[in-house]
Amino acid sequence: MTTLLPDQYLHGFNGFAALVQALGTATGTNDKLDALAQYFVTAEDNDKVWVIALFSGRRPRRIASTTLLQQWSNELSGTPAWLFEECYHTVGDLAETIALLLPPPVASATESYSLSYYLEQLITLEKQDEAIKKAFVVHHWQHMNREERFVFNKLLTGGFRIGVSQKMMVNALAKKIALSASVIAHRISGNWDPATTKFQELLLEQEAPVDFSRPYPFYLAYALDQDPQQLGDPGEWQAEWKWDGIRGQIIKRNNELFVWSRGEELMTEKFPEYHSLLSLLPDGVALDGEIIPSINGKPMPFAILQTRIGRKNITKKNLSESPIAFYAYDLLEHEGADIREQPLDIRRPLLEQIVTAANHPALQLSPVIPFVNWSQLAEIREQSRSQLAEGLMLKRRSASYQVGRKVGDWWKWKIQPLTIDAVMIYAQKGHGRRSNLYTDYTFAVKDGDKLVSFTKAYSGLTDKEFNEVDAFVKRNSLEKFGPVRTVKPELVFEIAFEGIAASNRHKSGVALRFPRISRWRKDKKADEINTLEDLKKMLENRS
Repeated sequence: MTTLLPDQYLHGFNGFAALVQALGTATGTNDKLDALAQYFVTAEDNDKVWVIALFSGRRPRRIASTTLLQQWSNELSGTPAWLFEECYHTVGDLAETIALLLPPPVASATESYSLSYYLEQLITLEKQDEAIKKAFVVHHWQHMNREERFVFNKLLTGGFRIGVSQKMMVNALAKKIALSASVIAHRISGNWDPATTKFQELLLEQEAPVDFSRPYPFYLAYALDQDPQQLGDPGEWQAEWKWDGIRGQIIKRNNELFVWSRGEELMTEKFPEYHSLLSLLPDGVALDGEIIPSINGKPMPFAILQTRIGRKNITKKNLSESPIAFYAYDLLEHEGADIREQPLDIRRPLLEQIVTAANHPALQLSPVIPFVNWSQLAEIREQSRSQLAEGLMLKRRSASYQVGRKVGDWWKWKIQPLTIDAVMIYAQKGHGRRSNLYTDYTFAVKDGDKLVSFTKAYSGLTDKEFNEVDAFVKRNSLEKFGPVRTVKPELVFEIAFEGIAASNRHKSGVALRFPRISRWRKDKKADEINTLEDLKKMLENRS
């Protein structure tokens, strides 16, 4: 079992670096849980708060670009830019590349700072001059060992992904404090600031400080990969469309309205359509549903929603061309009370009352799909694309609203993806454990005598197949453009995707939703692939 020795958990940044190393080398979930639980016992409270924030997606903004970090590293290590690029493409991770290339630390390096110190300094440095930022980064590089530099660089680049889910962190906390996992998950949700929030008030006090905006943790469904007959009596299940949008919650408390995404981003100002609901919804409610484009009560393609995502300023033209609605399918809070433990059969009628009373186009009720038996529902499922849905959701009527992804009560029964055969024309090395292999590919279809690129994909093959493709790329490279290799257009793959939309940004004129490799078509030659016309016909059929 992977554990950390108690003396490794020194108070400070080196203790956090040891935790990250332990999590990165752990081979099982229980090992990671033990390491996290041990850390939450021994670390300083301020550092615990920041670890909770980091592992639940909160992190300070980057203070320097990738180019600047590379430049500062090269200056300190004396590494030529071309050599750094080669190392980066081999290692596949910027933070690790810099940590490996930097010279040994200064001999007198005995500094000891906390994790919270570094993160709060990064916040302070955000608006400082480049020279001040450089001095801070270089100084600490010179006073850290390789493991600490790696973690420090992860904080600098914002790419903090080390295989720890929020659910795992919540379970580790539940081992050490007198709160249930569901309460902890709710406490750490919402709009709290790790720089000003104390661990005591976040998790140890019986009643957390009032945060009227705080959302509930989302309940997530597992994919149904078996015959639904195995679920038993169809009368015990509620069926709904699985909408293609952004999962969200609309909350009204203290006569204020809040809109949250599943990624715990507060999006109230991004969707002014919902502001009218402030006067129409009763106080003390939390609705779970889907943020999707809609007009006259009918969903529109996800591509329309993409025109709104990321916009800081919403114009009248945006509101008119890309109207957004909230398709509500569950009620988590009613009259200020948490009703998640109530069965769906009780929550749903309350939701229907609230949506009907609001009577506003920005708030739609996600319909329940009536069906008598599983065979009938399977036929209905085939109509999903005509409804602009990804398939069906199946929810046990007697089930409570749980936290995270749990097996048994919620299932997503998606339709088969769209597919098209294409030829690989470009390849690039991957990242992480695949950083030494060509695993990121660009694909093309035929357009007369030409090949037109239309998508990229980097998942769907086995390790053995990735090794075979890598060997092909190395033997059949035609040109090199930085990390990208042009290869002989000979390997044919079936590309699967969930949707297709018109796009002015792509040479092909189309953009695919969730493209991935579904299989290697070794039985096909390059002249047998699909055409650009085939893609455009798919687009016509979807519109």
